[in-house]
Amino acid sequence: MQLVQRFLAGYTDNFRAALALWPLASVALTLPILAYLYHRDGRLKFASVVSTYLAVLYLMGLGCFTLYPLPEGPSGPGVSYGIPWQLNPFAFVSDFAREGVSTLPQIVFNVVLFMPLGFIAGRLLRLGAARSAALGLAASFVIEAAQGTGLFGIYPYAYRTADVDDLIYNTAGAVLGWWCALQLGRVLPPGALAAEGEVTHRPGFVRRCVALWLDTVLMGTVLLVLAAVASVAAWSIPAGERLFQGGWLVVLAAAVFVVVEGVVPWMRGGSTPGGRFVRMSCETRERTGAHRLAFYLARLVVLGGSFLFFPLAWTVLMLFYLVARQMPYDFV
Repeated sequence: MQLVQRFLAGYTDNFRAALALWPLASVALTLPILAYLYHRDGRLKFASVVSTYLAVLYLMGLGCFTLYPLPEGPSGPGVSYGIPWQLNPFAFVSDFAREGVSTLPQIVFNVVLFMPLGFIAGRLLRLGAARSAALGLAASFVIEAAQGTGLFGIYPYAYRTADVDDLIYNTAGAVLGWWCALQLGRVLPPGALAAEGEVTHRPGFVRRCVALWLDTVLMGTVLLVLAAVASVAAWSIPAGERLFQGGWLVVLAAAVFVVVEGVVPWMRGGSTPGGRFVRMSCETRERTGAHRLAFYLARLVVLGGSFLFFPLAWTVLMLFYLVARQMPYDFV
């Protein structure tokens, strides 16, 4: 027992670092997490939200336990010298013969550390055994590579041992965690997933925001690519600089916005690219002809104004929705 206590005492700072990073990571990942849950379940479930944020805590812990503490000071591993890789599979056999049971806590820790990853893969991500094992192996490989390359070149030398045996332990832990998820599923089946093609026409404010965030990421990416192409063209073709003078970037951004928030949902039953991912349609009721056109024009004006007058407009829209339970354009 004292052996285990001494072993765990060496990871106290790692656990504290994971707890400190958890709120920051949770805030940064909130929109991707919500998008994933809406896509998978078709709605937000309390248990799914809690388990997902606990998964974020685990991932923070996994990173801190395997990569922290980082090298510091003028000398030491990773700074003035490196730690050699251990590429001999099953080297733990000779280690055990030489050092006895003192080697067991490290082995058990490497197995147990990856059990939650396998559990998450099986329970939260709904992956099978092979894919869960592959996920565990891939995660372990990335960690070992980071340790053995000085965090991918950030430090001049390896500051921790990249051990091939850890790949074996970690993958075994992921498989064992997946098996635990399988056994739990027989007693407490996981919630039903969203049906194929399931779409809601009464989305809440949070789902609308997540869809708009996804659309914004898409629009920003498309605009960046188009702007890069235009910049190259401006330097490559005769009189190109004159062609791309003035407010062409604003016009291009407006065109991308109209396509993503107007043309695409018009053609796909009210679902923008982001809306389709989170299983929602912006058309809260059936509209046809000029009535439908007026709805989309009003929606473009409201959303366009929300970008132009961010963040004030978003606050106003949120308050409006809390009172009316609809967006302004839904009244058209």
